[in-house]
Amino acid sequence: MKKLYSANNLIEAQMILYLLEHAYIRAKVLNTHAQGGVGEIPFTHTYPEIWIVHDDDLEKARSIIDAYENTPIEVGYVHCPACGEQNPRNFQLCWQCGEGLEIAHLKLDGT
Repeated sequence: MKKLYSANNLIEAQMILYLLEHAYIRAKVLNTHAQGGVGEIPFTHTYPEIWIVHDDDLEKARSIIDAYENTPIEVGYVHCPACGEQNPRNFQLCWQCGEGLEIAHLKLDGT
C-alpha cells in the first residue's frame, strides 16, 4: 500500500475514494477518527489519508488526483429537464429527482 493523498476532511476523502473506485483502483481511507487527537498531535497528522492498495495503480491514481485538483469550479445553475428544479451547475444528477443533468449542461454550453 502507498499513501496517495491527504484530504482536508472526510467528505473530500470520500469523494476521492469514489473517483478511484470508478477507475477500478482499490483504495482505503485512513485516519477517519483522528480528528479527536487535535491538540495532542499535530493537526496535519489528523487529516484523512487515501492509500491505494496496489502499488501498480499509483500513476493512474495520481492522474485522477491531478484532474480532481485542477478541475475548475463551476458557478451558476442548470434546471433539471425532468422536474425543472434548479441545481448547481457542477451537479451531474438532480438533487430533487435524481435525473441526469447532461442535457441541461449541453443546452447551457450550446452544443
